[in-house]
Amino acid sequence: MVLLHTPAGELGARASDFSLMGVDDKQHSLADYKNSKVLVVMFICNHCPYVQAIENRLINLANEFDVTDVAFVGINSNDPVRYSEDSLENMKKRAAEKNYPFAYVVDEDQSVATAYGAVCTPDIFVFNQKRELTYRGRLDDSPRNPSAVKSQDLKNALIATLAGKPVPSPQHSSMGCSIKWLSNR
Repeated sequence: MVLLHTPAGELGARASDFSLMGVDDKQHSLADYKNSKVLVVMFICNHCPYVQAIENRLINLANEFDVTDVAFVGINSNDPVRYSEDSLENMKKRAAEKNYPFAYVVDEDQSVATAYGAVCTPDIFVFNQKRELTYRGRLDDSPRNPSAVKSQDLKNALIATLAGKPVPSPQHSSMGCSIKWLSNR
């Protein structure tokens, strides 16, 4: 397991379009979220211990917001051949088991991860209604211990973005396992 930190986000950058198969057997695209004031794009997966450590908090946070205000989409870009835990079949099981309140989609050719510049899981991006980047960073200041959280960075970013205000600085990078790139890259 390689621990990586996300680079700083290029604030104002536009969200890249995508059309990806979801665990619900439907295609999901950027346009599907056009009515949401804020969009959270999360590069996550099943097997990463860093994602597992924050997974329940991500679910709870997604449940706090009405989808017309904030929509969440989880994208799994990992190589499912070398990491079978991240196969679409296992994604479906995980989403059902955890009752994900957001779309969970697979980036089979890793083009979406490449377009976003995603490097690890979790890698979290927040976009305003114009789909301009307002935040790229961590969920909170305690990735492994929920009881020690003092700063809910992602939630604060969502509140600021909904209010049309700049996200407080500094934005702290997320950290996690490297994306498991296809062997033919």
